[in-house]
Amino acid sequence: MRRLLTSLLIAAALVNSAPAFAMQTVPAGNRHAEQPDIPGASVRRTKGTKSSFDLKYEKVHELLATDRELMGKIRKVSSAYGINPIHVVGAIVGEHTYNVDAYDRLQAYYVKAASYAGESFRFAYDGENVDDFVARPQFAECKAKSDSYTLWSCREDVWESDFRGKTVGGKPFPNNRFSAVFFQPFYAGQTFGLGQVNPLTALMLSDLVARVSGYPKLNEKNAGAVYRAIMDPDISLAFVAASIRRSIDDYKEIAGMDISGNPGLTATLYNVGNSRQRAAALAAKNRGSGATAWPEENYYGWLINDKLDELKGLL
Repeated sequence: MRRLLTSLLIAAALVNSAPAFAMQTVPAGNRHAEQPDIPGASVRRTKGTKSSFDLKYEKVHELLATDRELMGKIRKVSSAYGINPIHVVGAIVGEHTYNVDAYDRLQAYYVKAASYAGESFRFAYDGENVDDFVARPQFAECKAKSDSYTLWSCREDVWESDFRGKTVGGKPFPNNRFSAVFFQPFYAGQTFGLGQVNPLTALMLSDLVARVSGYPKLNEKNAGAVYRAIMDPDISLAFVAASIRRSIDDYKEIAGMDISGNPGLTATLYNVGNSRQRAAALAAKNRGSGATAWPEENYYGWLINDKLDELKGLL
């Protein structure tokens, strides 16, 4: 039912966002006067490292301010994906302020990536490889999807509607996100590399990154290649830019809104994911009310908009 509702919302939104309807530009800045609450897990994680959000922000800001090579790569990849580099800066700053600590220099990310090179991983849950899992009949409708984004989005929708928190064929499945259950073998919520990309996101964006950046397409059967891609700083940056490009396009195509002038919103979507479903929900809300509700930033995106002038100074 949930999958059907999501599909209907997206279909309706696409019909109603046809060219005859004017594209709405989302205003710059934050909708919230004060920063929304920061999740407890992020607070505890930061306290556990005897740090603070202010210190972590300053550390990643220092990395970006002093590493000309990194900033050059950010500008180059942003140009390739047709986005303002401030969006990539915002995503990196948000991740390293609230989720992980930044390394002192770009080279450290290459060293970390190399440490994964000889490791053997697989995407699985309770002994079942994800490749076998998505071959179940519940996923039959996804086979017709022609690109990696719609394919894995479909599979994620099926997980939400048919498996999450349910017992299927005598096997219980956790009430957790698809990415956390099948794609994070070390611990739920784990992301990797400079862009803190999770493996499912990488699989979704694989076709776009292959087309624009020329990197090899990723496959769920080769988990090691997925990890190497998202750990490598150069490839990781391509996935960051692709994720932001996809979010901007989803809101244009589904909600009829241009969010490209609001880095706090693209940072929010980079943090929470599911831009396709969120754009559809917003479009449905606006159709139902007859008024315009703008997308809102979360705590993560709020910081980016609040620090925007300072972050633009990096460029």
